[in-house]
Amino acid sequence: MREVSSPHPNPSPEGEGLHDFAGRILGWYDRAARDLPWRIAPNSGGIADPYRIWLAEVMLQQTTVAAVAGYFARFTATWPTVGDLAAAEDADVMAAWAGLGYYARARNLLACARAVVAEHGGRFPDSEAGLRTLPGIGDYTAASVAAIAFGRPAVVVDANIERVIARHRLITTPLPMAKREIRAALAPLVPEDRPGDFAQALMDLGATICTPRGPACAICPVMADCRARGRADLDRLPVKPPKKAKPHRHGIAWWIERDGKLWLVRRPGKGMLGGMRALPGGDWTDAPPAESAIASVDHGFTHFDLTLNLVRREASPQALDAAAEGLWWPIADLDAAGLPTLYRKLVGKMLEKKA
Repeated sequence: MREVSSPHPNPSPEGEGLHDFAGRILGWYDRAARDLPWRIAPNSGGIADPYRIWLAEVMLQQTTVAAVAGYFARFTATWPTVGDLAAAEDADVMAAWAGLGYYARARNLLACARAVVAEHGGRFPDSEAGLRTLPGIGDYTAASVAAIAFGRPAVVVDANIERVIARHRLITTPLPMAKREIRAALAPLVPEDRPGDFAQALMDLGATICTPRGPACAICPVMADCRARGRADLDRLPVKPPKKAKPHRHGIAWWIERDGKLWLVRRPGKGMLGGMRALPGGDWTDAPPAESAIASVDHGFTHFDLTLNLVRREASPQALDAAAEGLWWPIADLDAAGLPTLYRKLVGKMLEKKA
């Protein structure tokens, strides 16, 4: 897209010249807030549950609201409190998480819940600093939970908020270097009252109006002093670094079947898909396998792409039964095994062939 020069340089962090930015954002939010299952509606008088806010924030990392809603409903129905989650079996939680991806989040979820119960009497710390001491909680999650659940005036910056502020203040420094400028521009705008609503309002603004492509500037509550409005290169803000080519890896999974059951294993607790049930198989390598596959899938991870080939294998039932890390699972009930998406796709292809 063509770069257009602007009379405005990158702004200073004080946000000079902004007239009641928070008031305009909150006024719009009071009218247009999204109805989300973990959210307390503005001006409803409800009290946010830190457990539900934290759970939603962890699930929403690298994932869309649409993808999370069903998982959130099932988790909170099965484990309504942080104490319930802390007492859950690891395998049950990992199976319930299957399909959400980024499985280290599920392991951190359990570690955090258990720390809240063991070290804080089942109550989440009510400050950013206290929340950051918990396993798996970084700066963003700590700020979000502190603001939304406890009303602390924290500076919350997710991808949606990043986009809103980068455009409104015309921050053209490429990411990730721009993150510091974005936080500095946002910090003086956070209101002492309703900081949680303010953070959620900016999230909603980025999700529904200040979208990555073709933002609806005409109905934006802060369009009057948005420095990027009308620019031909608006869609490219915030400026992202060029994408690096991802390496391509290859792997083999084994289909070992007997008496209508499939042999599944538990992957090691650390590493890719750690702790998840999966098909057995070899290491993932840079070289394609020599064996012919009966089915294969391509799957993208954050740092590499993978082609996983399925190979039928025979194995001694006695040897497999003696292996503590594996079990026979009814093929007709594989949906309940909690396989991650990669293996569910591969199993699905195999079952199509068998049908």
